Amino acid sequence: MTAHDVGLLILRVVLGLTMTAHGYNKFFGGGRIPGTARWFDSIGMKPGLLHARVAASTEMAAGIGLAVGLLTPVPAAGFVALMLVAAWTVHRANGFFIVKEGWEYNLILATSAVAVATTGAGKLSLDYALFNGADSYDLLHGWWGLIIALGLGLAGGIGQLALFYRPPAKVNA
Repeated sequence: MTAHDVGLLILRVVLGLTMTAHGYNKFFGGGRIPGTARWFDSIGMKPGLLHARVAASTEMAAGIGLAVGLLTPVPAAGFVALMLVAAWTVHRANGFFIVKEGWEYNLILATSAVAVATTGAGKLSLDYALFNGADSYDLLHGWWGLIIALGLGLAGGIGQLALFYRPPAKVNA
């Protein structure tokens, strides 16, 4: 075990549990799934109930998957898709900075997850424990990790926006 492996573990766990907390909040927080569904409807992600369930489930699965380092490029792709949709539907109009509700946070989460998929989850991960030495291990880091995380994530996010995003009509005051 090296400091590199410990550093990756810390990064994976913090990123993963942060995303998991967002999913947990959608399921069990104040408005639960019905409240989250109403919010998704209000921002133009139709049908809201479907997206509330998909977002909450993806946040929890991607978060846990990244935290434990299991098939790391796949949960990283989940981060990319989730953060692309969030940035486009909620934060884009507010500019970059998070202090103005911009898309800075979305960029940091997605980019960090892709970076982990590219470097690999490290020796303190399920990827290493289950797949080290197998031919498939090369798909879980390096260029393949980058391609899978970014390609699958962008395809998922863009696909979801193209299929389901219907921006609400602007109200003239």
